[in-house]
Amino acid sequence: MPSPIEGFSKLTKEEKIRWIAEHYTHDPKASISLFKTYWNKDADLQQLHDEFIENTLSNFYLPLGIAPNFLINGKVYALPMAIEESSVVAAASKAAKFWFSRGGFRTKILGTEKIGQVHFMYQGDPGRLAAFVEQIQPLFVSETLSITKNMVARGGGIKKVELRDKRQDLKDYYQLHCTFETLDAMGANFINSCLEQFAKTLQREASTSPILRPEERHLEVVMSILSNYVPQCFVRAEVSCPVDELGSVGDISASEFAEKMIRAISIANIEPYRAVTHNKGIMNGIDAIVLATGNDFRAVEAGIHAYAAKDGTYRSLTHASLENEVFRFWIEVPLALGTVGGLTSLHPLVKLALEILGQPSAKDLMGLVAVAGLAQNFGAVQSLVTTGIQQGHMKMHLLNILNQMGASEQEKKQLVEHFKKHSATHSAVVEALQELRKTS
Repeated sequence: MPSPIEGFSKLTKEEKIRWIAEHYTHDPKASISLFKTYWNKDADLQQLHDEFIENTLSNFYLPLGIAPNFLINGKVYALPMAIEESSVVAAASKAAKFWFSRGGFRTKILGTEKIGQVHFMYQGDPGRLAAFVEQIQPLFVSETLSITKNMVARGGGIKKVELRDKRQDLKDYYQLHCTFETLDAMGANFINSCLEQFAKTLQREASTSPILRPEERHLEVVMSILSNYVPQCFVRAEVSCPVDELGSVGDISASEFAEKMIRAISIANIEPYRAVTHNKGIMNGIDAIVLATGNDFRAVEAGIHAYAAKDGTYRSLTHASLENEVFRFWIEVPLALGTVGGLTSLHPLVKLALEILGQPSAKDLMGLVAVAGLAQNFGAVQSLVTTGIQQGHMKMHLLNILNQMGASEQEKKQLVEHFKKHSATHSAVVEALQELRKTS
């Protein structure tokens, strides 16, 4: 086992690669070569990527695909999706094509507020604390003017700062619960900068406040940080059509298909074991476009899963109904996204993805991302209640299996044709490839 290294961050990239390869890999020469194989030949572009994070060694590629033919609010989109999982782009594309002739997708922004909090401890009378916070409200605005000036000029800024008493959950615990509008920016740096100034204002003013008793004037600020839970920054995406326009699927009639879809969603709404996998499928679509547009998919994931459990039970993010012979399928999901700042103005492929989407505003992007999740879920549930998930998924996974087996281009071509008529399980693919090689 290698000894801890001092000053690793100060090494050159070449030195870092050499140290990692020599101490942690079985074939240092091959490892060094592999790291360098994934460098971009454009030195300036590679340096841009190197500076996104710390201790960069190389690039880690994901496929960037396109799901075309999305009719959304009367406009046709092609959605860029960055993801490694087989069948995701295909399922989204299939759902887009299905709904294109049935009116397409519709979206509606239900809110755009984002949240940040100053968490602090206070030992004293809650009534006096409330009066003190109310008195210094103007200072929260005036002392952040240098931070908020440009955002306010564009129509955003601080919306509300309120005191919340959380002592029932933790002794002496209070918070400033703060609401912001950040427009086309995701706004993390903006929000955190405001919160840190709120904390300074709070502590300074408390130390001399005549409202508070001397023994109450020491407020302990624990931390100031935005929240990735944004239940008031959310969007609805939906599709609907007369049930008879759904068409039949094999031996399943349109009305039976609608009922099966509704039952499947109902099960995901009451059974957490199913809901987790159900929502993971939704996130296949959401994460892929969030990543392609340079947004923080970890933050989006955390906020969405918290929202799915907002009433104490983890539930489906999608809903379905059949009323007056009209089938309706929809999703309501929180999404804090940005189209300016961060990677959106740095990463060349992110900029290209946003161009493909027509340079959307943050609100527009919220709708597009929600549609991607809804389409992905429709495709998955449609397969589950009709042919089963494995038939389509394994055929999309076929090339991955063949590549693992070292199949030639001719072998791939022959086996792709073969599995158009046969079930493509892993063992079946291995067996078919072995038989093919025996006869060739």
